[in-house]
Amino acid sequence: MSDIRKRTGAKGTTYQVRYPDPSSESGYSYESFETLAEARAFRESKKPRKGRNARSGIRTVGQAIDRWLDVCGAEGRDERDPVSAATLEQYEYRARVMKSYDWDRDLVALKRSDIKKFRSWLKTNFSPDKAQKVLSSFHSVLLEMQDQEIIADDPAAGITVSIDSRYKEPVRIPSVAELQTILRTADRLANSKNKQTAATFERYRAMVYLAADSGMRPQEYLVLPLLGLEPNGVRVVQALDRSNELGPPKTRAGRRFILTGGESVAMARHYGLRHGAEDPADFVFPSRRKGSYQAYNKFLRRGWHTLMDEAGLSEELRENGKTKVIRQFTPYALRHFFASMLIENNKSAKYIQTAMGHEDITMTYNIYGHLIRKKETEREEAEGGVLRYVIPPSCGESVAGIL
Repeated sequence: MSDIRKRTGAKGTTYQVRYPDPSSESGYSYESFETLAEARAFRESKKPRKGRNARSGIRTVGQAIDRWLDVCGAEGRDERDPVSAATLEQYEYRARVMKSYDWDRDLVALKRSDIKKFRSWLKTNFSPDKAQKVLSSFHSVLLEMQDQEIIADDPAAGITVSIDSRYKEPVRIPSVAELQTILRTADRLANSKNKQTAATFERYRAMVYLAADSGMRPQEYLVLPLLGLEPNGVRVVQALDRSNELGPPKTRAGRRFILTGGESVAMARHYGLRHGAEDPADFVFPSRRKGSYQAYNKFLRRGWHTLMDEAGLSEELRENGKTKVIRQFTPYALRHFFASMLIENNKSAKYIQTAMGHEDITMTYNIYGHLIRKKETEREEAEGGVLRYVIPPSCGESVAGIL
């Protein structure tokens, strides 16, 4: 049973909450607060929910992690769709890491200090990136337990692992001239006298044009259905995961409508209809196998690498007696080019975030912040100071003369 005790000492009056703690030798732990209101709020948060924990069958941290996995895989958290098989596999790995830690308290007795100790253990034993992802998943576990009313509050709130952005160097973005070279090369290959080359690049040409005009990820346009093509843009409704399995976009932000030019959409539709896309769910750019979709790696090797080589955007290097071909750009360069054009045309950061399908605007700034800041600086320098909004143009006496 919890209680509050008033304490008066050299530092003034404080209010001490005594509450049950199975991990303590005495069976109780204590927290002190400056005000009675804070103490009462804390005591309420530590009250066990009557019968709930017993009915749920969840007492340990390990049991909570197992329940979280079941929810993610079977029904989806927070009104989301169930995660893909590939994502669930990653979650299962993180669950094993979480359960390998020596949790010396039951779930309801966890404190912030326990989470900080767990964070220290993660940072000592894993890379910053992996530690951050595991801690994020553990936070998700606690939020699910909170949603199910098994715990009253989330002791991991606000506790994170700080890591540098994976974009430590600015992304390599094709210039307008380089993008024009890529498109012209795709045109030439699609009109090659070699029938096999022409047939292959009839498809890749339409993909490249649409990718540059929409900023879609390769994993999105490879499985674009016919219903995703609209007169003035593209609607993203599905994507490939890391295991090359088809499913919904990984996040809600991935489901989006992107405004594009009519030419690229018409080119994609023309190709899809010519190659058997009749049902709205049929793929616009199918594989050669009826009803199937292209794998990313096959597109990379057979389409993109050839395109880079033919466009003169590759170079050969000799290392340890072996020749290595370095391509200047990956397929994601078309996505980066699209974003750079939005920035160049003064679209807001929020607009760019939505078009790119970023769940968090922090990701938008991590990747394109240097371009956004550059454009803002150019705009500010062109605009000048703010007095032009106050003082009308005049050839007469300066207002400054009377200040």
